[in-house]
Amino acid sequence: MANTLKLEIVTPDRKVLSEDVEYVGAPGILGEFGVLPSHVPFLSALGIGNLHYKQEGKAHYVFVSGGFAEVSNNKVTILAEVAEKATEIDIDRAQKARERAEERNAQAKEKIDAARNQAALRRAIARMSCQRSGKSAGTC
Repeated sequence: MANTLKLEIVTPDRKVLSEDVEYVGAPGILGEFGVLPSHVPFLSALGIGNLHYKQEGKAHYVFVSGGFAEVSNNKVTILAEVAEKATEIDIDRAQKARERAEERNAQAKEKIDAARNQAALRRAIARMSCQRSGKSAGTC
């Protein structure tokens, strides 16, 4: 596979993915970035959102939250605080987490609590979006 790159996604708990892929799109802290084979080396902090990759022309999705992405020598290494394949996401659990975060946001009085709740809300919404993306693509 001359026109591919290796994608590895690792969390503190486990290796989530190790595959040869054609493209990787990831949520950087300053916006989404894309990587194709032979990309120049770089390092980026990750935000909260959906990483997507193409394998044999099909799109696949992984929810990621925090961490770093390193691109070097036709390899993308994702060191994420949290990473879940779209097929692993429990949509009911994510919806309940979203509802709890929205309730806490409405009641938050301190800036620290508000920031923590906003992050929880963003994670829940991104998980739900990733799970839906994976199902609609029919490839997860």
